[in-house]
Amino acid sequence: MSSSVQIELWPAEKVAAHVTVAEAANGIHFGAWGETRVSETDLERLVGAVPATLSAALASRAYYFVPLAIGDTGETLIAPGYTVDLGDRAICHRNTTFGTTEAVFLSTRLVEDRFGLAFEFFINVAHNFVEVAGVPESFSSLIWSQAEAQVRGETSQDAWETRRRAQDIRAGQKAIDERSRNSYFESTFSDSLAVYMLALAVDFDYHDLREREYPLLAAPALAERLRLVASLFPANTGYEFQILYRRKG
Repeated sequence: MSSSVQIELWPAEKVAAHVTVAEAANGIHFGAWGETRVSETDLERLVGAVPATLSAALASRAYYFVPLAIGDTGETLIAPGYTVDLGDRAICHRNTTFGTTEAVFLSTRLVEDRFGLAFEFFINVAHNFVEVAGVPESFSSLIWSQAEAQVRGETSQDAWETRRRAQDIRAGQKAIDERSRNSYFESTFSDSLAVYMLALAVDFDYHDLREREYPLLAAPALAERLRLVASLFPANTGYEFQILYRRKG
């Protein structure tokens, strides 16, 4: 295997200048550079899963799929290939702005499979969308009703912690922390939107999403959230949303 000394790191802006950014049928801008080990067909299928109704809020974004994005020097550098040393320095994604373009560089070689890359891409898309468009009121109402009903678990560590802080008990009385509640709405909607897009692109088991130490949200509660998201952002042609509680066989 080649060493990191033999691989020239490129500034993110130089990579962006060399990449032809394509616009998918759903309006999402994307490109690939270097030895990503992701086929063109798989990449197009992945990007195409983003509902077209999200694209207006993402018009200034461009998603670059690269082997490794490195930001340990303060400057975003991109490796055209993979080495163990560079992999240790890389991060899952790195955000950079070029003029009016907000670029997101995604490290394809830090994940082991299509599932991992898909979720990393979709969680970025979801957060980017929320930054611009916010959280639909209908979704906020649903998840707060679930939280007040003490539905078990959550969809991520951030969602779990912000829900706990929002419902903190002080002096024997429940006091709603509005700042934490708004953060809870944003993190939970981002999670649900990402899981919904993941379900459009990849067949996966819900429990594969478990991370760190928090109780995973009860499946019926997640299904309720996802059905609402699906009604707000219908799947593009060629994609299908389906929830199966038990796998056959």
